[in-house]
Amino acid sequence: MKKRLFIFDMGGVMCTNTNVIESICEKLGLNKRAFFEFAKAENFEKIQSGKITMDDFWRKFSESSGINVLEDYFETLFNPQRSIKMYQLAEKLKEKNRVVAGTNTIDSHYKKHLRNGDYDVFEMVYPSNLIGVAKPNINFYKNILENEKQLPQDTIFIDDNKENVESANKLGITAILFKSYLDLTDKLNKL
Repeated sequence: MKKRLFIFDMGGVMCTNTNVIESICEKLGLNKRAFFEFAKAENFEKIQSGKITMDDFWRKFSESSGINVLEDYFETLFNPQRSIKMYQLAEKLKEKNRVVAGTNTIDSHYKKHLRNGDYDVFEMVYPSNLIGVAKPNINFYKNILENEKQLPQDTIFIDDNKENVESANKLGITAILFKSYLDLTDKLNKL
């Protein structure tokens, strides 16, 4: 029998405390609206898909905002915390399935997760900044399926973002919107 493929998102699923926007805004003395206005949506997409570096992002931000940013706040303020139950679940699923990470990330977060050993539970990691495409783009999932030589109907994807889940579902992947560990295990037991 062919193993099922489980794809786990990182931030909000495997780890908590991953959103640093509020801390960055506080450090820069900006509200979220102003931060996003200066940061520009296309630049977020570019750092998530590896098309620009973090230095490029902050240089563009500094030019747009007039605030001279001298450090990568996405790295210095990023302090992910593992969800122990989720890591235990991933280990258990590996007994009979293939378990990988499929995550939208940026270079500084990816490197910190590597240093922390946060990806060690996974048999492979598919980070958007290295594969060149980010969720919810359908090519993100196609890239993983192709590399894993897996069919969508034999794949289960877990993410805390509704848009990402809907996109994966359109491809025929069983996609589960993560709300809590108990909710997820209940849904997995019903599969």
